Amino acid sequence: EYRQYTPGDDPRYLDWRVFARSDRYVIKKYEDETNLRCHLLVDQSRSMNYGTRGYTKAHYAGTLAATLAYFLHLQGDAVGLLTFDEQVRDFLPARNRAGHLRQLMHTLEKPAAGHATDLGAPIERIASLIRKRGLVALISDFLAPLDRLERNLLVLTAGGHEVSVFQVLDPAELTLGLDQPALFEDLESQRTIYIDPASARAGYMKKIEEHCATLEAICRKLGVSYHRLTTDRPMEITLFEFLQERMKRGRQFRGAARSGNGGSA
Repeated sequence: EYRQYTPGDDPRYLDWRVFARSDRYVIKKYEDETNLRCHLLVDQSRSMNYGTRGYTKAHYAGTLAATLAYFLHLQGDAVGLLTFDEQVRDFLPARNRAGHLRQLMHTLEKPAAGHATDLGAPIERIASLIRKRGLVALISDFLAPLDRLERNLLVLTAGGHEVSVFQVLDPAELTLGLDQPALFEDLESQRTIYIDPASARAGYMKKIEEHCATLEAICRKLGVSYHRLTTDRPMEITLFEFLQERMKRGRQFRGAARSGNGGSA
């Protein structure tokens, strides 16, 4: 990767081949100059197509991922993307070069079309691909079995990666916000289900809360940051809380590093 030459840079790192082609002075930028390497894992299964607020969970999740990528890119970090449903779909390795952000945004615009959700496949894939420690952000509704999730996330945390989980839900999914009995079609299995909200609401809300609580408990156990988002929540609040949390974690990390250096001295 490259950056523009500025007075004071070591001329030994000038790339003369680029100068010969473009008449521009650029400096070779090596991996250790990158502040952070982040990979965004974004769920594009059909369940993400649900929405009662004028836009879907997929649109909210894609906008969140795009905004995070934009912020990280502006501060010189390398950002990658992996999209998934029942299998891994698109993968873009972490980059900070010109044109990469545009390609990432274009990939996020693809419609959610997968028939099911497999949370294990994308985590296993990204763990096998990334070698340097970095940030992994997993964005999904997590409306899938969680029995293997702890083991999958442990692979990332044990490798020294910072992991953030963003659970994106529509408000109606938390309250079963229906007024009249109706016949519904499962977006992934395409199975039709008759629901009377008056009789089903209490049991449904108990199950969805238990599911979300299990996800949060897994994250807490592994030291993974957990954010439950509803699509009616302003995204700037979510981003502000996430950035505040990362700054706090950064201070804790630097403090531990100084303590460790002092002890070894």
